Amino acid sequence: MIEETIYERLGDNNLSQMINTFYDNILENPIISPLFTTDIKEVKRKQKMFLTQFFGGPPLYSNEFGHPRMRMRHMPHEITSDAALEWLECMKSAVQSLEISDSLMVEIFQKFPRLAAHMVNR
Repeated sequence: MIEETIYERLGDNNLSQMINTFYDNILENPIISPLFTTDIKEVKRKQKMFLTQFFGGPPLYSNEFGHPRMRMRHMPHEITSDAALEWLECMKSAVQSLEISDSLMVEIFQKFPRLAAHMVNR
């Protein structure tokens, strides 16, 4: 039996809700909101494509943009350890806002600390 991916267990609607809540949190955060100066709709679209792929769904991001290379793509932005921690708090809150099992919440959130630390570039 093949185990379902996080993407399959989470579902597209929950992923969209998580992303919308996450960016609401981001835009209210005085430490990291200044990093988001481009069209937030496009940022959300790219985030959804990336997280779909990151959670085991179709490779939407790679199909449109090539390899994610997230660290390289984030290099123009000053990302400090404090900013990474704030990003994680925004994501944690977004994940916790979903009506999903506690075990899936933990599994999802555990994917992010290493990713956030990898983005620190200052």
